[in-house]
Amino acid sequence: MAIKKDIMDFFQKHLGYTDGERVLFEENPRNEMVLSRAVELMNKTIIAEIVESKGCNSRHKVGDKIYFDGAGNLLSKMSPARICIFALQPLAAQIFGLHELFYAGIDNPKTAFNGCGCFDVGVQCGGWGHICMEVRMENRKS
Repeated sequence: MAIKKDIMDFFQKHLGYTDGERVLFEENPRNEMVLSRAVELMNKTIIAEIVESKGCNSRHKVGDKIYFDGAGNLLSKMSPARICIFALQPLAAQIFGLHELFYAGIDNPKTAFNGCGCFDVGVQCGGWGHICMEVRMENRKS
């Protein structure tokens, strides 16, 4: 099943593709599979919850949550006003893993190793502080 013309028209405009880039996009079978699940994915929310925090310069504390839409875009209005860039970096791998499981057909994917943390090693090891987060994907709340 090919990508429908109206959907492809939307994505060509949305992504700013030339006609040649559109052809490359359409010819990649992975893109058809990904787009077939796009609506379901947009009904998901990805949450990174702070489960441990010590000496965090950005003041992240246990219980804080950083929210992303299903595609992995930061939902800044739902998240803390300040988010440390070093907390965001490890979330990319976690979100990628959730996406891979979702695209493999798992509706509410859960990873065995859902924890990650900023790369600051904490004051005991010569750094300033450290946070740990647990990442999950949930159905979006209306």
